[in-house]
Amino acid sequence: MKSKTWMQVQHNIPNLWMEGALFAFSGYDGPTHSSSRFVATVGANDYSLLFHTPKQRWLEFKAAFPGTVQIATGDVFLADLEAGPLLAVFQSWHTLVGTAPVTVDMQLRFEEEDGGEVRWKDTLLVTESVDGQDAVVLLRHEERWALAYGSRVEEAAERAVKGMASDIWKEAEDRMKFYRHAPRLEDPLMERLLLKCFSVMKVNTLAAEGVILQHWSTPDRVPHQAMWLWDSVFHTFAMNWVDPVIAWNFLKSVLDTQQEDGMIPHTTKVDGSSSNMTQPPVLAWGVWENYLHTKRKADLRYALPRLIHYLSWDIANRDSNGNGLLEWMIEGNPLCRSGESGMDNSPRFDRAALLDAVDFSVFVAHDAHYIGLIADEVGDIDLANEWKQKAANVRSQIHSSLWDEKEGFYFDRDMDGNLSRVKAVSGFLPLLLDGLPPEHTQRLVSLLQDPDHFQTKFPIPTTAASEAEYGTDMWRGPVWINTNYLVYIGLKRQGRKVEADQLARQTIQMVQTYYERFGVIFEYFDSSDRVPPIACDRKGPPSVLYDIRKKMDVVRDFHWSAALTACMLVELT
Repeated sequence: MKSKTWMQVQHNIPNLWMEGALFAFSGYDGPTHSSSRFVATVGANDYSLLFHTPKQRWLEFKAAFPGTVQIATGDVFLADLEAGPLLAVFQSWHTLVGTAPVTVDMQLRFEEEDGGEVRWKDTLLVTESVDGQDAVVLLRHEERWALAYGSRVEEAAERAVKGMASDIWKEAEDRMKFYRHAPRLEDPLMERLLLKCFSVMKVNTLAAEGVILQHWSTPDRVPHQAMWLWDSVFHTFAMNWVDPVIAWNFLKSVLDTQQEDGMIPHTTKVDGSSSNMTQPPVLAWGVWENYLHTKRKADLRYALPRLIHYLSWDIANRDSNGNGLLEWMIEGNPLCRSGESGMDNSPRFDRAALLDAVDFSVFVAHDAHYIGLIADEVGDIDLANEWKQKAANVRSQIHSSLWDEKEGFYFDRDMDGNLSRVKAVSGFLPLLLDGLPPEHTQRLVSLLQDPDHFQTKFPIPTTAASEAEYGTDMWRGPVWINTNYLVYIGLKRQGRKVEADQLARQTIQMVQTYYERFGVIFEYFDSSDRVPPIACDRKGPPSVLYDIRKKMDVVRDFHWSAALTACMLVELT
Protein backbone atom coordinates (compact mmCIF):
# COMPACT_ATOMS: atom_id res chain seq x y z
CA MET A 1 0.00 0.00 0.00
CA LYS A 2 2.86 2.33 0.82
CA SER A 3 4.36 1.92 -2.65
CA LYS A 4 1.09 2.75 -4.41
CA THR A 5 0.61 5.88 -2.26
CA TRP A 6 4.17 6.99 -2.97
CA MET A 7 3.75 6.32 -6.72
CA GLN A 8 0.69 8.55 -6.93
CA VAL A 9 2.60 11.69 -5.95
CA GLN A 10 5.26 11.32 -8.65
CA HIS A 11 3.93 13.55 -11.45
CA ASN A 12 5.17 13.08 -15.02
CA ILE A 13 8.27 11.20 -13.87
CA PRO A 14 10.04 9.32 -16.71
CA ASN A 15 8.73 5.76 -17.00
CA LEU A 16 10.37 4.35 -20.14
CA TRP A 17 12.72 1.50 -19.20
CA MET A 18 14.56 0.59 -22.40
CA GLU A 19 17.88 -0.77 -23.60
CA GLY A 20 20.98 1.30 -22.98
CA ALA A 21 19.54 3.73 -20.43
CA LEU A 22 22.06 4.64 -17.72
CA PHE A 23 21.47 3.42 -14.16
CA ALA A 24 23.97 4.39 -11.46
CA PHE A 25 24.47 6.25 -8.20
CA SER A 26 24.78 10.01 -8.64
CA GLY A 27 27.38 12.23 -7.03
CA TYR A 28 24.49 14.57 -6.26
CA ASP A 29 23.52 12.15 -3.46
CA GLY A 30 26.93 11.19 -2.09
CA PRO A 31 30.43 9.84 -2.86
CA THR A 32 31.03 8.11 -6.20
CA HIS A 33 33.76 5.75 -7.37
CA SER A 34 34.06 5.98 -11.13
CA SER A 35 37.10 3.71 -11.38
CA SER A 36 35.07 0.78 -10.02
CA ARG A 37 32.81 1.01 -13.08
CA PHE A 38 29.90 -0.22 -10.96
CA VAL A 39 27.55 1.45 -13.43
CA ALA A 40 24.67 -0.29 -15.17
CA THR A 41 22.78 0.08 -18.40
CA VAL A 42 19.35 -1.34 -19.03
CA GLY A 43 19.23 -4.60 -20.96
CA ALA A 44 16.99 -5.44 -23.89
CA ASN A 45 15.08 -8.29 -22.24
CA ASP A 46 12.72 -8.37 -19.26
CA TYR A 47 13.84 -6.24 -16.33
CA SER A 48 17.61 -6.56 -16.60
CA LEU A 49 20.71 -4.53 -15.79
CA LEU A 50 24.19 -4.92 -17.27
CA PHE A 51 26.95 -3.78 -14.89
CA HIS A 52 30.08 -2.48 -16.64
CA THR A 53 32.61 -3.68 -14.10
CA PRO A 54 35.87 -5.07 -15.57
CA LYS A 55 34.07 -8.41 -15.89
CA GLN A 56 30.51 -7.64 -16.88
CA ARG A 57 27.63 -8.83 -14.71
CA TRP A 58 23.92 -9.12 -15.44
CA LEU A 59 21.20 -8.78 -12.83
CA GLU A 60 17.92 -10.13 -14.21
CA PHE A 61 14.37 -10.12 -12.88
CA LYS A 62 12.02 -12.59 -14.56
CA ALA A 63 8.31 -12.11 -13.93
CA ALA A 64 5.55 -14.39 -15.23
CA PHE A 65 3.54 -11.38 -16.37
CA PRO A 66 4.87 -7.97 -17.42
CA GLY A 67 3.96 -5.08 -15.21
CA THR A 68 3.60 -1.34 -15.67
CA VAL A 69 6.70 0.78 -15.24
CA GLN A 70 5.94 3.71 -12.98
CA ILE A 71 9.41 5.27 -12.57
CA ALA A 72 12.51 4.89 -14.72
CA THR A 73 15.12 7.46 -13.75
CA GLY A 74 18.89 7.16 -13.61
CA ASP A 75 18.84 5.71 -10.09
CA VAL A 76 15.28 4.56 -9.33
CA PHE A 77 13.26 1.87 -11.10
CA LEU A 78 9.73 0.99 -10.05
CA ALA A 79 7.35 -1.37 -11.83
CA ASP A 80 3.85 -2.26 -10.66
CA LEU A 81 3.55 -6.04 -11.07
CA GLU A 82 0.44 -8.10 -10.47
CA ALA A 83 2.04 -9.70 -7.40
CA GLY A 84 3.42 -6.42 -6.02
CA PRO A 85 6.00 -3.71 -6.68
CA LEU A 86 9.40 -4.35 -8.22
CA LEU A 87 11.76 -1.63 -6.96
CA ALA A 88 15.47 -1.04 -7.55
CA VAL A 89 17.24 1.99 -6.10
CA PHE A 90 20.88 2.90 -5.58
CA GLN A 91 21.54 3.31 -1.87
CA SER A 92 25.19 4.25 -2.51
CA TRP A 93 27.77 3.98 -5.28
CA HIS A 94 28.38 0.33 -4.34
CA THR A 95 24.95 -0.96 -3.27
CA LEU A 96 21.67 -1.41 -5.10
CA VAL A 97 18.65 -2.33 -2.98
CA GLY A 98 15.06 -3.14 -3.70
CA THR A 99 12.01 -5.27 -3.33
CA ALA A 100 10.52 -7.89 -5.63
CA PRO A 101 7.57 -10.27 -5.29
CA VAL A 102 8.66 -13.76 -4.25
CA THR A 103 7.27 -15.04 -7.56
CA VAL A 104 9.87 -13.00 -9.47
CA ASP A 105 12.98 -15.00 -10.29
CA MET A 106 16.26 -13.12 -9.75
CA GLN A 107 19.45 -14.22 -11.50
CA LEU A 108 23.03 -12.99 -11.35
CA ARG A 109 25.19 -13.86 -14.34
CA PHE A 110 28.75 -12.95 -15.12
CA GLU A 111 31.12 -12.96 -18.06
CA GLU A 112 33.73 -15.66 -18.56
CA GLU A 113 36.57 -16.03 -21.04
CA ASP A 114 36.65 -19.46 -22.70
CA GLY A 115 39.27 -20.03 -25.36
CA GLY A 116 39.15 -16.39 -26.43
CA GLU A 117 35.37 -16.46 -26.59
CA VAL A 118 33.18 -14.53 -24.19
CA ARG A 119 30.29 -16.47 -22.68
CA TRP A 120 27.90 -15.82 -19.85
CA LYS A 121 27.77 -18.11 -16.84
CA ASP A 122 24.56 -18.64 -14.92
CA THR A 123 25.03 -18.99 -11.19
CA LEU A 124 22.73 -19.98 -8.36
CA LEU A 125 25.21 -18.67 -5.84
CA VAL A 126 24.51 -15.48 -3.95
CA THR A 127 28.14 -14.44 -4.21
CA GLU A 128 30.70 -14.36 -7.00
CA SER A 129 34.09 -12.77 -7.54
CA VAL A 130 36.49 -12.34 -10.42
CA ASP A 131 40.21 -12.99 -10.03
CA GLY A 132 39.95 -12.10 -6.35
CA GLN A 133 40.10 -8.41 -7.33
CA ASP A 134 36.45 -7.40 -7.26
CA ALA A 135 33.27 -9.06 -6.16
CA VAL A 136 29.52 -8.76 -6.37
CA VAL A 137 27.21 -10.17 -3.71
CA LEU A 138 23.48 -10.69 -4.14
CA LEU A 139 21.38 -11.30 -1.04
CA ARG A 140 17.66 -11.99 -1.01
CA HIS A 141 15.21 -12.62 1.80
CA GLU A 142 11.54 -12.94 0.92
CA GLU A 143 10.72 -9.75 -1.00
CA ARG A 144 13.81 -7.76 -0.04
CA TRP A 145 17.11 -7.93 -1.89
CA ALA A 146 20.46 -6.15 -2.12
CA LEU A 147 23.27 -6.26 -4.67
CA ALA A 148 26.63 -4.92 -3.54
CA TYR A 149 30.08 -4.42 -5.03
CA GLY A 150 33.43 -4.65 -3.26
CA SER A 151 37.09 -5.33 -3.78
CA ARG A 152 36.61 -8.67 -1.95
CA VAL A 153 33.63 -10.95 -1.32
CA GLU A 154 33.75 -10.09 2.38
CA GLU A 155 33.53 -6.36 1.69
CA ALA A 156 30.69 -6.77 -0.81
CA ALA A 157 28.82 -9.08 1.58
CA GLU A 158 29.08 -6.59 4.43
CA ARG A 159 27.69 -3.87 2.18
CA ALA A 160 24.86 -6.12 1.01
CA VAL A 161 23.87 -6.94 4.59
CA LYS A 162 23.69 -3.23 5.42
CA GLY A 163 21.65 -2.66 2.30
CA MET A 164 19.15 -5.32 3.35
CA ALA A 165 18.59 -3.47 6.61
CA SER A 166 17.92 -0.10 4.95
CA ASP A 167 14.56 1.61 4.52
CA ILE A 168 14.22 0.92 0.81
CA TRP A 169 11.28 3.22 0.15
CA LYS A 170 12.98 6.04 2.05
CA GLU A 171 16.05 5.58 -0.17
CA ALA A 172 13.85 5.90 -3.25
CA GLU A 173 12.18 9.03 -1.88
CA ASP A 174 15.57 10.58 -1.19
CA ARG A 175 16.77 9.89 -4.74
CA MET A 176 13.65 11.57 -6.14
CA LYS A 177 14.11 14.84 -4.20
CA PHE A 178 16.36 16.16 -6.99
CA TYR A 179 13.34 16.62 -9.26
CA ARG A 180 11.66 19.04 -6.86
CA HIS A 181 14.09 21.69 -8.11
CA ALA A 182 13.26 21.19 -11.78
CA PRO A 183 11.13 23.81 -13.54
CA ARG A 184 7.59 22.67 -14.31
CA LEU A 185 5.89 22.68 -17.71
CA GLU A 186 2.19 22.72 -18.59
CA ASP A 187 2.37 19.97 -21.22
CA PRO A 188 2.72 16.60 -19.36
CA LEU A 189 4.68 14.94 -22.20
CA MET A 190 7.08 17.85 -22.42
CA GLU A 191 7.45 17.84 -18.66
CA ARG A 192 8.23 14.13 -18.69
CA LEU A 193 10.88 14.77 -21.36
CA LEU A 194 12.30 17.61 -19.25
CA LEU A 195 12.50 15.38 -16.18
CA LYS A 196 14.15 12.67 -18.27
CA CYS A 197 16.73 15.27 -19.28
CA PHE A 198 17.33 16.13 -15.64
CA SER A 199 17.58 12.42 -14.83
CA VAL A 200 20.37 12.06 -17.41
CA MET A 201 22.07 15.12 -15.95
CA LYS A 202 21.84 13.69 -12.44
CA VAL A 203 23.22 10.24 -13.27
CA ASN A 204 26.16 11.85 -15.11
CA THR A 205 27.07 13.99 -12.08
CA LEU A 206 29.94 12.66 -9.98
CA ALA A 207 31.42 13.60 -6.61
CA ALA A 208 35.00 14.47 -5.69
CA GLU A 209 37.40 11.67 -6.53
CA GLY A 210 41.15 11.42 -7.07
CA VAL A 211 42.59 14.65 -8.45
CA ILE A 212 39.11 16.16 -8.89
CA LEU A 213 38.29 17.93 -5.64
CA GLN A 214 34.59 18.76 -6.09
CA HIS A 215 31.56 17.72 -8.13
CA TRP A 216 32.29 17.12 -11.80
CA SER A 217 30.40 15.93 -14.83
CA THR A 218 30.98 13.42 -17.58
CA PRO A 219 29.42 13.14 -21.05
CA ASP A 220 28.28 9.63 -20.14
CA ARG A 221 29.16 7.15 -17.37
CA VAL A 222 29.47 4.48 -20.07
CA PRO A 223 31.67 4.43 -22.08
CA HIS A 224 33.62 7.70 -21.59
CA GLN A 225 34.19 7.82 -17.79
CA ALA A 226 36.14 11.10 -17.93
CA MET A 227 35.63 14.86 -17.61
CA TRP A 228 35.56 16.79 -20.89
CA LEU A 229 36.15 20.52 -21.30
CA TRP A 230 33.39 21.94 -23.48
CA ASP A 231 30.94 19.19 -22.50
CA SER A 232 31.21 20.28 -18.88
CA VAL A 233 30.31 23.86 -19.79
CA PHE A 234 27.23 22.78 -21.72
CA HIS A 235 26.17 20.67 -18.75
CA THR A 236 26.18 23.73 -16.49
CA PHE A 237 23.68 25.67 -18.58
CA ALA A 238 20.85 23.41 -17.40
CA MET A 239 22.32 22.53 -14.01
CA ASN A 240 22.17 26.27 -13.26
CA TRP A 241 18.39 25.88 -13.11
CA VAL A 242 18.56 23.06 -10.54
CA ASP A 243 21.69 23.61 -8.47
CA PRO A 244 23.98 26.47 -9.61
CA VAL A 245 26.52 25.67 -6.88
CA ILE A 246 27.06 22.20 -8.32
CA ALA A 247 27.20 23.80 -11.78
CA TRP A 248 30.02 26.03 -10.51
CA ASN A 249 31.79 22.92 -9.23
CA PHE A 250 31.65 21.47 -12.75
CA LEU A 251 33.40 24.58 -14.05
CA LYS A 252 35.94 24.75 -11.24
CA SER A 253 36.83 21.11 -11.76
CA VAL A 254 37.77 21.88 -15.36
CA LEU A 255 39.61 25.10 -14.46
CA ASP A 256 41.64 23.19 -11.87
CA THR A 257 43.12 20.96 -14.58
CA GLN A 258 44.96 23.93 -16.07
CA GLN A 259 48.60 23.23 -16.78
CA GLU A 260 51.45 25.56 -15.92
CA ASP A 261 51.58 27.06 -19.42
CA GLY A 262 47.84 27.82 -19.37
CA MET A 263 46.60 24.94 -21.49
CA ILE A 264 43.48 23.10 -20.30
CA PRO A 265 43.23 19.50 -21.58
CA HIS A 266 40.13 18.36 -23.40
CA THR A 267 39.81 15.31 -21.11
CA THR A 268 40.92 14.52 -17.58
CA LYS A 269 40.43 11.36 -15.50
CA VAL A 270 40.32 11.02 -11.73
CA ASP A 271 43.78 9.41 -11.73
CA GLY A 272 45.21 12.66 -13.12
CA SER A 273 45.83 11.42 -16.65
CA SER A 274 44.81 13.85 -19.37
CA SER A 275 44.97 14.42 -23.11
CA ASN A 276 47.59 16.43 -24.99
CA MET A 277 45.10 18.70 -26.76
CA THR A 278 42.44 21.18 -25.75
CA GLN A 279 38.83 21.79 -26.84
CA PRO A 280 36.60 24.72 -27.84
CA PRO A 281 37.12 27.60 -25.38
CA VAL A 282 33.69 28.24 -23.89
CA LEU A 283 34.65 28.36 -20.21
CA ALA A 284 34.33 32.15 -19.77
CA TRP A 285 30.81 31.99 -21.20
CA GLY A 286 29.97 29.18 -18.76
CA VAL A 287 31.43 31.08 -15.79
CA TRP A 288 29.42 34.19 -16.66
CA GLU A 289 26.15 32.29 -17.11
CA ASN A 290 26.69 30.56 -13.77
CA TYR A 291 27.38 33.91 -12.09
CA LEU A 292 24.02 35.22 -13.30
CA HIS A 293 22.45 32.51 -11.11
CA THR A 294 24.77 32.59 -8.08
CA LYS A 295 25.87 36.26 -7.99
CA ARG A 296 29.08 35.06 -6.28
CA LYS A 297 31.86 37.44 -7.29
CA ALA A 298 34.41 35.25 -5.50
CA ASP A 299 33.87 32.67 -8.25
CA LEU A 300 34.59 35.31 -10.90
CA ARG A 301 37.79 36.31 -9.13
CA TYR A 302 38.89 32.68 -8.93
CA ALA A 303 38.14 32.03 -12.60
CA LEU A 304 39.39 35.26 -14.21
CA PRO A 305 43.18 34.71 -14.12
CA ARG A 306 42.74 31.11 -15.22
CA LEU A 307 40.46 32.08 -18.11
CA ILE A 308 42.96 34.71 -19.27
CA HIS A 309 45.86 32.27 -19.01
CA TYR A 310 43.91 29.67 -20.99
CA LEU A 311 42.70 31.92 -23.81
CA SER A 312 46.16 33.45 -24.05
CA TRP A 313 47.55 29.94 -24.52
CA ASP A 314 45.06 29.31 -27.36
CA ILE A 315 46.04 32.55 -29.07
CA ALA A 316 49.77 31.88 -28.67
CA ASN A 317 49.69 28.21 -29.70
CA ARG A 318 46.91 27.91 -32.26
CA ASP A 319 47.63 30.78 -34.66
CA SER A 320 50.64 29.56 -36.63
CA ASN A 321 50.35 32.22 -39.36
CA GLY A 322 49.80 35.07 -36.89
CA ASN A 323 46.74 36.48 -38.66
CA GLY A 324 44.51 36.55 -35.59
CA LEU A 325 42.45 33.50 -36.63
CA LEU A 326 42.77 30.18 -34.84
CA GLU A 327 43.59 26.71 -36.19
CA TRP A 328 42.59 23.38 -34.64
CA MET A 329 45.23 20.75 -34.07
CA ILE A 330 45.04 18.11 -36.81
CA GLU A 331 45.54 14.44 -35.95
CA GLY A 332 46.77 11.57 -38.07
CA ASN A 333 43.75 9.35 -37.44
CA PRO A 334 41.49 9.55 -40.55
CA LEU A 335 38.47 8.70 -38.37
CA CYS A 336 39.26 11.60 -36.08
CA ARG A 337 41.21 14.34 -37.84
CA SER A 338 40.40 16.95 -35.21
CA GLY A 339 39.16 15.74 -31.87
CA GLU A 340 40.32 19.08 -30.50
CA SER A 341 37.57 20.85 -32.47
CA GLY A 342 34.94 18.54 -30.97
CA MET A 343 33.86 17.79 -34.55
CA ASP A 344 36.13 14.76 -34.89
CA ASN A 345 35.42 13.44 -38.37
CA SER A 346 33.86 16.45 -40.07
CA PRO A 347 34.58 16.68 -43.82
CA ARG A 348 36.17 20.05 -42.97
CA PHE A 349 39.22 18.09 -41.88
CA ASP A 350 39.35 15.31 -44.48
CA ARG A 351 42.44 16.78 -46.16
CA ALA A 352 44.25 16.82 -42.81
CA ALA A 353 45.27 20.42 -43.53
CA LEU A 354 45.63 23.30 -41.06
CA LEU A 355 42.76 25.75 -41.45
CA ASP A 356 41.88 29.18 -40.12
CA ALA A 357 38.78 27.77 -38.45
CA VAL A 358 35.49 29.65 -38.26
CA ASP A 359 34.36 27.96 -35.06
CA PHE A 360 37.68 28.22 -33.17
CA SER A 361 37.96 31.90 -34.06
CA VAL A 362 34.35 32.54 -33.02
CA PHE A 363 34.85 30.76 -29.69
CA VAL A 364 37.95 32.83 -28.95
CA ALA A 365 36.21 36.12 -29.80
CA HIS A 366 33.16 35.01 -27.82
CA ASP A 367 35.10 34.01 -24.70
CA ALA A 368 37.30 37.12 -24.92
CA HIS A 369 34.07 39.13 -24.76
CA TYR A 370 33.00 37.28 -21.61
CA ILE A 371 36.41 37.75 -20.03
CA GLY A 372 35.82 41.47 -20.58
CA LEU A 373 32.43 41.23 -18.86
CA ILE A 374 33.93 39.33 -15.92
CA ALA A 375 36.78 41.82 -15.54
CA ASP A 376 34.25 44.65 -15.61
CA GLU A 377 32.16 42.96 -12.93
CA VAL A 378 35.10 42.59 -10.54
CA GLY A 379 36.15 46.20 -11.12
CA ASP A 380 39.22 45.85 -13.35
CA ILE A 381 38.26 48.32 -16.08
CA ASP A 382 41.62 48.32 -17.88
CA LEU A 383 41.64 44.55 -18.14
CA ALA A 384 38.04 44.60 -19.31
CA ASN A 385 38.83 47.07 -22.08
CA GLU A 386 41.87 45.03 -23.14
CA TRP A 387 39.85 41.85 -23.62
CA LYS A 388 36.90 43.57 -25.23
CA GLN A 389 39.36 44.96 -27.78
CA LYS A 390 40.82 41.48 -28.34
CA ALA A 391 37.30 40.21 -29.00
CA ALA A 392 36.65 43.03 -31.45
CA ASN A 393 39.90 42.33 -33.32
CA VAL A 394 39.10 38.64 -33.82
CA ARG A 395 35.52 39.46 -34.84
CA SER A 396 36.83 41.85 -37.48
CA GLN A 397 39.16 39.20 -38.87
CA ILE A 398 36.34 36.65 -39.03
CA HIS A 399 34.11 38.99 -41.04
CA SER A 400 36.86 40.15 -43.39
CA SER A 401 38.65 36.84 -43.99
CA LEU A 402 36.12 34.02 -43.57
CA TRP A 403 32.97 35.46 -45.18
CA ASP A 404 32.15 34.45 -48.74
CA GLU A 405 29.91 37.08 -50.30
CA LYS A 406 28.86 34.90 -53.22
CA GLU A 407 27.80 31.96 -51.06
CA GLY A 408 26.54 34.11 -48.19
CA PHE A 409 28.33 31.90 -45.67
CA TYR A 410 31.38 31.66 -43.41
CA PHE A 411 34.04 29.11 -44.39
CA ASP A 412 37.35 27.89 -43.01
CA ARG A 413 40.38 29.23 -44.88
CA ASP A 414 43.44 27.28 -46.03
CA MET A 415 46.88 28.52 -45.10
CA ASP A 416 47.29 29.60 -48.77
CA GLY A 417 44.35 32.00 -48.37
CA ASN A 418 41.69 30.03 -50.24
CA LEU A 419 38.33 29.33 -48.58
CA SER A 420 37.69 25.62 -47.98
CA ARG A 421 34.13 25.59 -49.42
CA VAL A 422 32.89 22.79 -47.13
CA LYS A 423 29.48 23.89 -45.89
CA ALA A 424 29.28 22.88 -42.23
CA VAL A 425 27.26 24.00 -39.24
CA SER A 426 30.36 25.86 -38.03
CA GLY A 427 29.60 28.51 -40.65
CA PHE A 428 26.59 29.67 -38.62
CA LEU A 429 28.49 30.25 -35.38
CA PRO A 430 29.34 33.92 -36.12
CA LEU A 431 25.69 34.49 -35.19
CA LEU A 432 26.96 34.36 -31.60
CA LEU A 433 29.03 37.51 -32.07
CA ASP A 434 28.25 41.17 -31.49
CA GLY A 435 28.44 43.44 -34.48
CA LEU A 436 27.42 40.87 -37.09
CA PRO A 437 26.45 42.80 -40.24
CA PRO A 438 22.64 42.57 -40.63
CA GLU A 439 23.02 41.51 -44.26
CA HIS A 440 25.21 38.58 -43.13
CA THR A 441 22.52 37.53 -40.66
CA GLN A 442 19.90 37.52 -43.39
CA ARG A 443 22.07 35.49 -45.75
CA LEU A 444 22.78 32.95 -43.00
CA VAL A 445 19.09 32.64 -42.14
CA SER A 446 18.26 32.12 -45.81
CA LEU A 447 20.78 29.29 -46.06
CA LEU A 448 19.56 27.81 -42.80
CA GLN A 449 16.03 27.67 -44.25
CA ASP A 450 17.13 26.25 -47.62
CA PRO A 451 16.05 22.58 -47.95
CA ASP A 452 18.86 21.95 -50.43
CA HIS A 453 21.41 22.71 -47.73
CA PHE A 454 20.45 22.93 -44.05
CA GLN A 455 16.65 22.76 -43.73
CA THR A 456 16.52 18.96 -43.51
CA LYS A 457 13.74 16.96 -41.85
CA PHE A 458 15.50 17.62 -38.56
CA PRO A 459 17.83 20.64 -38.81
CA ILE A 460 20.65 21.50 -38.49
CA PRO A 461 22.82 18.91 -40.26
CA THR A 462 26.44 19.29 -39.18
CA THR A 463 27.40 18.96 -42.85
CA ALA A 464 25.06 20.42 -45.47
CA ALA A 465 22.84 17.97 -47.31
CA SER A 466 24.32 19.38 -50.54
CA GLU A 467 27.81 18.11 -49.67
CA ALA A 468 29.00 14.86 -51.27
CA GLU A 469 30.16 13.58 -47.88
CA TYR A 470 26.75 14.10 -46.22
CA GLY A 471 25.62 11.01 -44.30
CA THR A 472 24.81 9.62 -40.86
CA ASP A 473 28.31 9.31 -39.39
CA MET A 474 28.81 11.66 -36.43
CA TRP A 475 29.82 15.11 -37.74
CA ARG A 476 29.26 14.27 -41.41
CA GLY A 477 25.56 15.14 -41.44
CA PRO A 478 23.78 14.16 -38.21
CA VAL A 479 22.19 16.72 -35.89
CA TRP A 480 24.06 17.42 -32.65
CA ILE A 481 22.15 19.20 -29.90
CA ASN A 482 25.09 21.39 -28.88
CA THR A 483 25.53 22.95 -32.34
CA ASN A 484 21.77 23.43 -32.60
CA TYR A 485 21.86 25.20 -29.25
CA LEU A 486 24.74 27.43 -30.31
CA VAL A 487 22.85 28.50 -33.44
CA TYR A 488 19.64 28.91 -31.42
CA ILE A 489 21.43 31.29 -29.03
CA GLY A 490 23.03 33.08 -31.99
CA LEU A 491 19.71 33.64 -33.73
CA LYS A 492 18.25 35.15 -30.56
CA ARG A 493 21.24 37.47 -30.21
CA GLN A 494 20.73 38.73 -33.76
CA GLY A 495 17.07 39.50 -33.03
CA ARG A 496 15.74 36.49 -34.96
CA LYS A 497 13.54 35.09 -32.20
CA VAL A 498 11.00 33.54 -34.58
CA GLU A 499 13.67 31.50 -36.34
CA ALA A 500 15.35 30.65 -33.02
CA ASP A 501 12.11 29.37 -31.50
CA GLN A 502 11.35 27.35 -34.62
CA LEU A 503 14.76 25.67 -34.40
CA ALA A 504 14.23 24.94 -30.70
CA ARG A 505 10.82 23.38 -31.38
CA GLN A 506 12.21 21.22 -34.18
CA THR A 507 15.05 20.08 -31.95
CA ILE A 508 12.72 19.23 -29.07
CA GLN A 509 10.41 17.33 -31.42
CA MET A 510 13.36 15.26 -32.64
CA VAL A 511 14.54 14.40 -29.13
CA GLN A 512 10.98 13.70 -27.98
CA THR A 513 10.25 11.42 -30.95
CA TYR A 514 13.19 9.17 -30.23
CA TYR A 515 12.84 9.32 -26.47
CA GLU A 516 9.30 7.99 -26.79
CA ARG A 517 10.54 5.25 -29.12
CA PHE A 518 13.72 4.17 -27.34
CA GLY A 519 13.51 5.61 -23.80
CA VAL A 520 16.89 7.37 -23.93
CA ILE A 521 18.41 10.71 -24.93
CA PHE A 522 20.77 10.09 -27.84
CA GLU A 523 24.15 11.63 -28.66
CA TYR A 524 23.10 12.63 -32.20
CA PHE A 525 20.39 12.05 -34.81
CA ASP A 526 20.01 11.47 -38.55
CA SER A 527 19.06 14.90 -39.91
CA SER A 528 17.18 13.32 -42.83
CA ASP A 529 15.30 11.07 -40.35
CA ARG A 530 15.74 8.08 -42.65
CA VAL A 531 17.20 5.91 -39.89
CA PRO A 532 16.87 6.02 -36.09
CA PRO A 533 19.88 7.01 -33.97
CA ILE A 534 20.68 3.36 -33.18
CA ALA A 535 21.31 2.81 -36.92
CA CYS A 536 23.53 5.87 -37.44
CA ASP A 537 27.20 5.31 -38.15
CA ARG A 538 29.78 6.23 -35.54
CA LYS A 539 33.18 6.24 -37.22
CA GLY A 540 31.99 3.21 -39.12
CA PRO A 541 28.75 1.20 -39.35
CA PRO A 542 26.86 0.40 -36.15
CA SER A 543 27.24 -3.06 -34.64
CA VAL A 544 24.49 -5.59 -35.28
CA LEU A 545 24.15 -6.37 -31.56
CA TYR A 546 24.29 -3.35 -29.26
CA ASP A 547 27.41 -3.69 -27.08
CA ILE A 548 28.95 -0.35 -26.16
CA ARG A 549 32.19 -1.98 -24.96
CA LYS A 550 32.89 -3.70 -28.28
CA LYS A 551 31.78 -0.96 -30.68
CA MET A 552 30.94 2.55 -29.55
CA ASP A 553 27.70 3.24 -31.38
CA VAL A 554 25.61 6.39 -30.82
CA VAL A 555 25.84 6.98 -27.07
CA ARG A 556 22.62 6.75 -25.08
CA ASP A 557 21.66 9.08 -22.23
CA PHE A 558 24.25 11.59 -23.44
CA HIS A 559 24.69 14.47 -21.01
CA TRP A 560 24.85 17.58 -23.20
CA SER A 561 21.96 16.36 -25.39
CA ALA A 562 19.87 16.19 -22.24
CA ALA A 563 21.12 19.43 -20.68
CA LEU A 564 20.69 21.60 -23.78
CA THR A 565 17.31 20.07 -24.64
CA ALA A 566 16.28 20.99 -21.09
CA CYS A 567 17.49 24.55 -21.69
CA MET A 568 15.37 24.89 -24.81
CA LEU A 569 12.33 23.36 -23.12
CA VAL A 570 12.59 25.83 -20.24
CA GLU A 571 13.43 28.86 -22.37
CA LEU A 572 10.49 28.29 -24.73
CA THR A 573 7.95 28.41 -21.90
